[in-house]
Amino acid sequence: MRKLLLLLVIFGYSFSVQAQKYSKEVLDSMYVIVQQTQQKLAKPSQIKIMAVGDIMMGTDFPNESYLPPDGKGPFDDVNTVLTKADILFGNLEGTLTDEGENAKRCSDPSKCYSFRSPEKFGKYLEETGFDVMSIANNHIGDFGEIGIKNTSKTLKKHNIAYAGVFAQPSMVFEKNGITYGFCAFAPNKDCLKIHNLTKAKKIVTELKSKVDIVIVSFHGGAEGLDHTHVPRKTERFYGEDRGDVYLFAHTMIDAGADMIIGHGPHVSRGFEIYKNKFIAYSLGNFCTYSRFNLSGIKGYAPIAEIDIDLEGNFIKGMLHSAKQIDEIYPFMDDKKRALKEIKKLTAEDFPESKLIFNDDGSFTQQNN
Repeated sequence: MRKLLLLLVIFGYSFSVQAQKYSKEVLDSMYVIVQQTQQKLAKPSQIKIMAVGDIMMGTDFPNESYLPPDGKGPFDDVNTVLTKADILFGNLEGTLTDEGENAKRCSDPSKCYSFRSPEKFGKYLEETGFDVMSIANNHIGDFGEIGIKNTSKTLKKHNIAYAGVFAQPSMVFEKNGITYGFCAFAPNKDCLKIHNLTKAKKIVTELKSKVDIVIVSFHGGAEGLDHTHVPRKTERFYGEDRGDVYLFAHTMIDAGADMIIGHGPHVSRGFEIYKNKFIAYSLGNFCTYSRFNLSGIKGYAPIAEIDIDLEGNFIKGMLHSAKQIDEIYPFMDDKKRALKEIKKLTAEDFPESKLIFNDDGSFTQQNN
């Protein structure tokens, strides 16, 4: 009888241990399922990406007279729009560095366009909510390697993702449960080349395998009032090959990119939808304090607000019109001049996209 009781006790203990083991496995499995469900529920059903063009908030080269007076922030008059973005992008047209010698050969410094914004200006970008910036352009090397290094350090300090130079060809970042891949290209010596489509495709393909959404930026195309149209061929400006931006944009989307954001011509260009993906061929100047020609259409400062789904497909957009005047930071433009310009250029250059612009700036693709 005692042996039977002992066996029952041993069996009961073993059953209890096994039950606890299986119970823990079940609980662990349930916990994983709950976590996955919470992550899915935490992800938004769509993403609002806002993008602007060139940003150079003031330079202390060749002297401090090109810096703005203290007091007013660069984005104070447009923050009501910019702060509504889930992801906010801009092109940093210059450096953020407190040191470095001018890397350009200039007999007259007053006619030398090199941009050195103080590192403390990085706080303005963070306060407004910039998440990601391109540093692939013809001004990132204005103050040599130290200028590139300090710009990178400053952006990191302010939690802003960036890419476009050899030391940082691409970057992955996360926000609100969505992972983003970003890369940027330009025709300039310190940057990943817009001409090397093979390498660019490889970078985009690798990013696509790791992230939810891939954003590609380029600095390319000829500059100025005579170059608002996208010619669908290689563009040259002052003898320099500025790339075939149409071929580049389409090739990157074919490789897996979900959005293409262009800048470089210092004027606005049209929008296109290709394979359900959004392309802005140039967003012009946006926040460029002094040292820039802002006459006429060069002073238009569009803000592109693009809603996409979690597959990166275009849903709808809103074009907010801002404007600049020399040594005046951007402000909202009641006359909506940027909207009118981009609406016209889009209809002329990309009629196949069937984008319909409304008077309030909203736009959708016909039959979508």
